[in-house]
Amino acid sequence: MDRRLVAALILITVASAWMGAAYLARTKPQSSSKLAVVASFYPLAYMAQTIGGDNIEVTTLIQPGIEPHSWQPSAGDLVACSDADIIIYNGAGLDNWLKADILPSIDTTGKIIIDTAQNVTLYRNTAKAEIQDHGAYDPHTWVSPHEAHQQAETIYKAFIQSDPSHASNYTTRWITLSNTLNALDTSYATQLSNKTKNTIFVTHDAFGYVARRYGFQQESIVGISADTQPSTETIVQIITLMQQTHTYTFYIEPGYSDIYVQTVKTELQVQIGKTIQILELYHMNGVQDQLDYIGQMKVNLESLQVGLGS
Repeated sequence: MDRRLVAALILITVASAWMGAAYLARTKPQSSSKLAVVASFYPLAYMAQTIGGDNIEVTTLIQPGIEPHSWQPSAGDLVACSDADIIIYNGAGLDNWLKADILPSIDTTGKIIIDTAQNVTLYRNTAKAEIQDHGAYDPHTWVSPHEAHQQAETIYKAFIQSDPSHASNYTTRWITLSNTLNALDTSYATQLSNKTKNTIFVTHDAFGYVARRYGFQQESIVGISADTQPSTETIVQIITLMQQTHTYTFYIEPGYSDIYVQTVKTELQVQIGKTIQILELYHMNGVQDQLDYIGQMKVNLESLQVGLGS
């Protein structure tokens, strides 16, 4: 659906949402002492809650398992953002709908709007189609502990700015999260340093920051957005590259279709007579398999060690 049409529909229905919000305000006690924080999706909500603790209330716009590239806001999301003290989004082209559809429709006076990728060294897209559809940069910053640390620090500084009376509480929690992410960064670097493979094969192009940070390549069936369809030519190229690199591990992301991976697996096993191993790499867009954001990062490292021969 055209974004302009979506924006128009939001504006048409927002009046009734405002009435509902006003009714709730009259009937439900408000925690006015807490910062009202809206995060575009789960990784940022996790960072915010970990740093903010009991001093904040977090609303997450995109529910777990929903593809963030193509998500569209509702009138209720507009109300949540209008009521927020702080709005946190990823940036780098992932959640442009926030700037295009939400912020122009609400009063942002007094709010802190955080682009968490603003201090991250971004990697550029190379495919022309990806640049046209999703912008010039790879937005999957949160998948890497190093870039995630930079994003979380931006959130921490915003909390200090907005609520200096609780600065010591935010600082204590930030130090804990900072240490955790730094330790993960060190673990990734150390445990992948003796890898025997230099390429991983994945369903979609979401692990570029991890690959670049820790010294290997990624090849994907689909590009930056997981809701695109691969060409037959791309699948043939992947099969050829796996043969050339003698790599027999393929990574899928929980929650996404593995139909194309199964095609690659079947063709490779027929052509070379070797068993193709399929492992999981988490995209971290929600709690999965009872693992939170940090838990998924740890399991991803274990899976990478297997596929890269570390």
